[in-house]
Amino acid sequence: MNRVLIPVALSAPPPPPIAHGQVRQWAGETMGTTWSARAVLAPGQAANQAANQAEGIESGIRAVLDAVIAQMSNWSDTSDLSRFNRAAAGSWVTLPDDCFTVLQAALQTAHDSGGAYDPTAGPLVDLWGFGPAGRRIAAPSVDDVLRVRERCGWQRLDVDAGQRCVRQPGGVSLDFCAIAKGFAVDAVSRYLDAQGMAHHLVEIGGELRGQGLRPDGMPWWVELESPTADGTAPARTMIALLGLSVATSGDYRRYFEHGGQRFAHTIDPRTGYPAAHALASVTVIHRDCMLADALSTALTVLGPQAGMAFAQRHALAARFLVRTPDGFDELATPAFAAMLS
Repeated sequence: MNRVLIPVALSAPPPPPIAHGQVRQWAGETMGTTWSARAVLAPGQAANQAANQAEGIESGIRAVLDAVIAQMSNWSDTSDLSRFNRAAAGSWVTLPDDCFTVLQAALQTAHDSGGAYDPTAGPLVDLWGFGPAGRRIAAPSVDDVLRVRERCGWQRLDVDAGQRCVRQPGGVSLDFCAIAKGFAVDAVSRYLDAQGMAHHLVEIGGELRGQGLRPDGMPWWVELESPTADGTAPARTMIALLGLSVATSGDYRRYFEHGGQRFAHTIDPRTGYPAAHALASVTVIHRDCMLADALSTALTVLGPQAGMAFAQRHALAARFLVRTPDGFDELATPAFAAMLS
């Protein structure tokens, strides 16, 4: 049985659909994953004009994505983030506007979640084989976890918002992998808006944002990502992305097994170990994809009970899928349930 989710309220009514408009699609690779974008082009253009515009849009999207990587990738030695990570202890590092915006959002999420999400957990992600240092096939020792965890801690960062700079306390390594994709989705959406394409759908690695309407007047419908178990999955859930974003975090995409245990890529910065509970995935629906991305990670680390309490306290539209011997139990916040039609 399929279900649909529709926004309870819109921040602004969508612009009228472009009757007889043409939906164009672009796609490629970025940030170790894939991206795609769809936008409605107005009719009445000559074929060569439409082709030239489409080519220019693709180049523009790639430039937006390349700029995010240049600022925020800890996989690139030349990025602004890596420049901060290499900075001498006690030095202040000025960050570009977008990078600083993401840092502020990351630190706010870290504060609100009690450190369940922590942008300084990069060394732990590396230690467990999910970062630039490369994969591993065995769990690290307790001593290694304790040693590396001492280098982490979002509270160690001093920020000067007026100058857009952050102090390197020594040995801190920022990692925006759980928030930069969402920011990039938002950035591409803003770019398309600036090109006069108010009707569009953007996706990067499963994180999505939709705005406006299709030429037929229908919203951009997307299916929420769900894990499978023994060939079964929860009921298909479709959402109308009318000025909304959606991000899903789960333990079923990146993991390794050792000694009969499964170690997933979502690290709990508070313990230094991968999150270990029955939670299979968390989906967050939010106006901003950047925040949906970070919050889905925080809720995954918090787990079903604490995560649900946090989501309710912050009025988040969130869905938790919890593993059971018979498949999955779904837990939905009131804000999520209110969208079900």
